Amino acid sequence: MWNRRASNNLAYLANMGSCYKPSLPLVLLQFILCLLLVCTSDAEVSEKPRALNNTISAVFVFGDSTVDPGNNNYLPTAFKGNFAPYGRDFTNRNPTGRFTNGRLTTDFIASYVGVKNSVPPYLDSRLSSEELMTGVSFASAGSGFDPLTPRIPNVMDIQKQLECFRAYKQKLESATGKQRTEDHIKKALFIISAGTNDFVINYFALPFRRKNYSVFTYQKFILHKAKELLQALHDEGARKILMVGLPPMGCLPIVITLSSNNAILSRDCIEAYSIVARDYNLMLQNELNFMQQSLGHAGTRINYIDIYGPIEYMIQGPGKFDFDEVSSGCCGTGYLEAAFLCNPDSYVCPDASTYVFWDSIHPTEKTYYNVFKSLLPIIDSFIRE
Repeated sequence: MWNRRASNNLAYLANMGSCYKPSLPLVLLQFILCLLLVCTSDAEVSEKPRALNNTISAVFVFGDSTVDPGNNNYLPTAFKGNFAPYGRDFTNRNPTGRFTNGRLTTDFIASYVGVKNSVPPYLDSRLSSEELMTGVSFASAGSGFDPLTPRIPNVMDIQKQLECFRAYKQKLESATGKQRTEDHIKKALFIISAGTNDFVINYFALPFRRKNYSVFTYQKFILHKAKELLQALHDEGARKILMVGLPPMGCLPIVITLSSNNAILSRDCIEAYSIVARDYNLMLQNELNFMQQSLGHAGTRINYIDIYGPIEYMIQGPGKFDFDEVSSGCCGTGYLEAAFLCNPDSYVCPDASTYVFWDSIHPTEKTYYNVFKSLLPIIDSFIRE
């Protein structure tokens, strides 16, 4: 156990130091993103299961808006969710910066393993020492594995997220000692969720990468970047790692709206996008298997997390009967609105639990909870180790 003195010494960890240095505002690319976005109280959720005999010390998260609890609140970007109606069903109806109506899958995981009720953003300087020790999210909405992707909305790229973790670890070592830090990191659960923005907002929406990459070579490029992050985290001591695959991208409301021949009358999933996601997921699983074989001797456990199947089940499978709407979001028309386009003046559906999507890109809390439930066998296996 960490002693009280060491815990108090950790208070200054909330100061992120130099791990994030924003680049010059990319006005043109942000303008393109804005054009793309324009042109382009659930009882079940509240009754969370709890794990027994937990061995997880903390939860650390990297990635994009699917796992960003509010880091973008502290960045010079328009891609924020810290205003109503975001957070409408969160504690005290608080718009934390999560791009949904309530909690994220990572919040449910952290609560299940017993480390905390929700995962806070690392860039929040108000975090207590206990919050910092039990885990934070370094994720930034709009980010991706491709270094170009986060430059479009001017958010924190994966490399900067990794730098923030390294700064966190160094300060932890200074406060508690190297051995305790290594033990703490070794027992922590690391979750990585990114890649959708690389394809939807970058590759398919803008011409830059398509000039030099086919879909296949771009998939390989993203896989290479994902493996670089995995290897770097392993080198920093991570031993329990969950890597999230891509969702059925063709079923995102904004993709349907921008790619359908008649987005009003026909809102079927765009199969071409979903095929890219399925192919990438297969390639990712193969790469993770190879990495597991090469790193397993060090006690490393790397697991692929399938979100494609659970989300497809809720949209196109029997699970769709649990929802009233599966192809548009709860906020606004549900066809295009996200981030600043989903705002206090937007119409919002009365009950978000009847929708798969909260806005045109992001799932509702109920959807995130259903994904969490599908992961329980994997989470339990990590706990038993």
